[in-house]
Amino acid sequence: MTDLELTGLTAARLVEGYRKGEFSPEEATRAALERADRIQPDVNAFVRLLADEALTQARESTERWRRGAPLGPVDGVPTTVKDILLLRGAPTLKGSKTISENGRWDEDAPSVARLREQGAVFLGKTTTPEFGWKGVTDSPQSGVTRNPYDPTRTAGGSSGGAAAAVALGAGPLALGTDGGGSVRIPAAFCGIFALKPTYGRVPLYPASAFGTLAHVGPMTRDAADAALLLDVIAAPDSRDWSGLPAAPGSFTTGLSGGVKGLRVAYSPSLGGQVAVRPAVAAAVRRAVERLAGLGSYVEETDPDFTDPVQAFHTLWFAGAARVTQQLGAHQRKLLDPGLREICGQGARRSALDYLAAVDVRMELGRRMGRFHDSYDLLVTPTLPITAFEAGEEVPKGSGHRRWTGWTPFTYPFNMTQQPAATVPVGTDGDGLPIGLQLVAARHRDDLVLRAAHTLYEAGIAAVGLTPAGS
Repeated sequence: MTDLELTGLTAARLVEGYRKGEFSPEEATRAALERADRIQPDVNAFVRLLADEALTQARESTERWRRGAPLGPVDGVPTTVKDILLLRGAPTLKGSKTISENGRWDEDAPSVARLREQGAVFLGKTTTPEFGWKGVTDSPQSGVTRNPYDPTRTAGGSSGGAAAAVALGAGPLALGTDGGGSVRIPAAFCGIFALKPTYGRVPLYPASAFGTLAHVGPMTRDAADAALLLDVIAAPDSRDWSGLPAAPGSFTTGLSGGVKGLRVAYSPSLGGQVAVRPAVAAAVRRAVERLAGLGSYVEETDPDFTDPVQAFHTLWFAGAARVTQQLGAHQRKLLDPGLREICGQGARRSALDYLAAVDVRMELGRRMGRFHDSYDLLVTPTLPITAFEAGEEVPKGSGHRRWTGWTPFTYPFNMTQQPAATVPVGTDGDGLPIGLQLVAARHRDDLVLRAAHTLYEAGIAAVGLTPAGS
């Protein structure tokens, strides 16, 4: 099998090949590293490649597979880690010049630790905007990350490097973080799958300054790989006091069953609150019609809430102010100007402002809880647009002030802590990917994954839409 063929395989297919002796983890890792080297000048997906360490891990995995004794279901699978999460032996700079590379860097984040225990191969750290603060990926520390389909466009963010790497074959598994859409936004722009699990399903340490808005989630080529990854990383860790207990069963096992009989609410524009581009609206509607054809009971209806953006801004800006609170005047000058601006706004919010935003959040959660008494799934576009100019926080001429202006479908479900996934369902006239969002009640990650897997099995979603020139 050629390197190009190896880099196009899902994690599940790689593991099958290891088991059958068709190829080895070392071969797959070399191919992924070569792919990462090739794409880096064009898209800037990585802040750090760990070639020597990855090849050592891959050789050890190859020997385990030769003996028939793999450590787990992801043993030998090339994997990337967003540079927000701790990875032992590599600096975690979070896109910021205010963090020094000097340090012990001797601890793994919980999700990374679970992957290491089961033999995953770590290719490197992927790019993020500074402290993951916005929905595109550019930072003072690592520059601009670009879209695999058109390098003049953004990859989205804040897990933009992870999305670009998966889309272009530099590892089929990626860990991202999502505080307002940060796995779903770049996955939708880059034509891959991503899941924001129920809050606490994947433990997080150190705790995010953005509090309980922040989730860790899988970014993969399809829903089956995300279930595989979630089975590994959704394990309790005592360092996260807010983490959930172990899931009652395997997410991979729960993929079967289809969508027949599911009650699906289709909200094309959140009750007219969002202007959605025609190509996006048409692609999502076609996919929803196919869901109905597969036996779902689909109703076009909207959840009962108005845009909670002001409350989200209070929570988000206060979190940004907190993460930079200890910086001196010189260090603040090194910050992304947009981040510096929202930090100032967040610092001016009072405790009463913050608690009022929490009240909005709790009411939103109540409304969505009642909504899911009637509907198993909510379907929306993931984003109302496709990828725009790289290096910009908002599309030129859009009139938006902040990234939340063009992400109205994503951040509400961070406030409610619900599981939400994006599935690629086509491209627009410029060949740029379009995403469909699936949302379920809290703790029903299995239902989101099952519905997404059905879309892949039915050919409605594409496994690794192939970027031009890849």
